[in-house]
Amino acid sequence: QIKAAAGFHYPTRMIIIRLTDQSLFVWSPIELTSELREAVNDIGEVRYLIAPNSLHHTYLQDWHHAYPLAKIYAAPDLLAKRKDIRFDGVLADTPNPEWAEQIDQVVMEGNAITKEVVFYHAKSRTVIFTDLLQQMPPDFYRGWRKIVAKLDLMTDDQPQVPRKFRLAFTKKEPARQALKKIQSWPAERVLMAHGTPVEQN
Repeated sequence: QIKAAAGFHYPTRMIIIRLTDQSLFVWSPIELTSELREAVNDIGEVRYLIAPNSLHHTYLQDWHHAYPLAKIYAAPDLLAKRKDIRFDGVLADTPNPEWAEQIDQVVMEGNAITKEVVFYHAKSRTVIFTDLLQQMPPDFYRGWRKIVAKLDLMTDDQPQVPRKFRLAFTKKEPARQALKKIQSWPAERVLMAHGTPVEQN
């Protein structure tokens, strides 16, 4: 779990994609425990560490210390926030050549909270969202936080764009263009950092 403003805790998810050359694309790294490190080492070589927006970056340094040969790629608005990290590149609408044939991506521009990079893994036909789509368990929060989470659409019966992010879209046209690209992907499933995977419909 991660802790955000006002004491809100979020269950969070990391995703690892093994590319065709057996290297690992690690999306939104979580806390690197010894057990997790052992499991990761069993499936391949960590080559790419991905920070998909300016809110998911806490454990990048820990992972890079463990895997110093891995390249770190950041969402556009993270560089100014984490000047302590030497990034190898900035994520853009065009996927990096290292994974372009397997993973597509688009920057969701126009949001005042964060510029999120949404990914699409072609082989599994999976779209990957970080914070722009969420669905917490309905009883995950208690007291006033439960009320706030419901009003924010964080605990709806379907994954939703939380109200705070909806209101933060101050520039609509760039967001619409990004959404068009996302809708063009022949997706069959959706994964989120904060929510139950969508496996159908």
